[in-house]
Amino acid sequence: MIQLIRGFKDILPGDIELWQQIEKIAVELFEDFGFKQIRIPIMERTELFKRSIGEDTDIVEKEMYTFADRKGDMITLRPEATASIVRAYIQHKMFAADPVQKLYMIGPMFRRERPQKGRYRQFYQIDAEIFGVASPLVDVQLIFLLTTLFSRLKVADARAHINSLGCPKCRPGFKTALREMLMSVSDRLCSDCIRRRDRNPLRVLDCKVPACREALVDAPSILDHLCAECKEDFAEVQQSLDRLNVPYVIDKRLVRGLDYYARTTFEIQTGSLGAQSAVAGGGRYDGLVKELGGPEMPATGFAIGFDRLAEICGLNSADLQRTPHLFVAALGAQSQAMAFEWICSLGLAGIRAEMDFSGRSLKSQMKRANRLGASHVLILGENELEQGTAILRNMQTKEQTTVGLDHVVENIKQVIFA
Repeated sequence: MIQLIRGFKDILPGDIELWQQIEKIAVELFEDFGFKQIRIPIMERTELFKRSIGEDTDIVEKEMYTFADRKGDMITLRPEATASIVRAYIQHKMFAADPVQKLYMIGPMFRRERPQKGRYRQFYQIDAEIFGVASPLVDVQLIFLLTTLFSRLKVADARAHINSLGCPKCRPGFKTALREMLMSVSDRLCSDCIRRRDRNPLRVLDCKVPACREALVDAPSILDHLCAECKEDFAEVQQSLDRLNVPYVIDKRLVRGLDYYARTTFEIQTGSLGAQSAVAGGGRYDGLVKELGGPEMPATGFAIGFDRLAEICGLNSADLQRTPHLFVAALGAQSQAMAFEWICSLGLAGIRAEMDFSGRSLKSQMKRANRLGASHVLILGENELEQGTAILRNMQTKEQTTVGLDHVVENIKQVIFA
């Protein structure tokens, strides 16, 4: 038997209804706030991710699914959505019509990392981006959207964590101070952090190895190194969150694993996922549009781990199951032929209807109706055909109603949706 590739999963009936409901709630919220949907390909030129994410990142160095196509061009399955959305924004000159664009997408990403709870090699993200606005108020709006979405999805124990990554003007001083501190605790750092210490010390702060986290307890905070503009920007973020009554934690160790972020960065964290506490994260990346060949354009955005979100969502998946409104128990060839026409017409009328196609006994068909969870059963046999009526049975109350076969779809609809 051929089985799934490790790190991939099927989303089966029983689970997919919850995923669909999460998506529906997210889409309605985003569109209420002026976002428009974009769909991007799952494959891009490898250069796009090397230039945007950074060649020194774990994603590019170890996690991307990259291969050569038949012409030898290097192609990568997208490991994240932001770079592709920026590429589309530039390629299609969306900024020409209006620099301000609010876009969202939902779809699969691919990273070859160790599978664990809520993390797969094919995983899904909900992504939102805002282009063309430099004001920190749009950062606040994205955090507000995230906390509102999590509230609507009844996610418990979720809280926003925020930090500033500074800007190219103030970040070098912090990197110097951090690198000096890291040199003093090198003997306590993992091999990855030793490598990162010299190439990009900010990434050491994001290490999940317990020994490294303990060694970094007294690490300097970038908030002590911000320039005047970045301090003012971060203060406005905090004041605006306070005005919106959005609770948050200032987390000096919060950094992003991708090169293009600056100034405000944020995560939504929860205690429901163990060590992998972050279920959403994002921040500002004002330089990325220009880096990828577009105009100087401010931008900010976030991504939600859909797989993790589905695990901690407080919605009851049992309440979302779509069971048939009607099961037609037809006895005899003529009854079956009529039943088949009816279930097709009922489907067009918005009534979920099923029938048995194998000619089994009434008892067997009633058992199947029970298994499917049908709310009503229409019983049709030779006697009913002669009389021009059928028996409609309510499976919850056991009450039976006689319905005429003329205009049967309307008759059934009136009873079921009475």
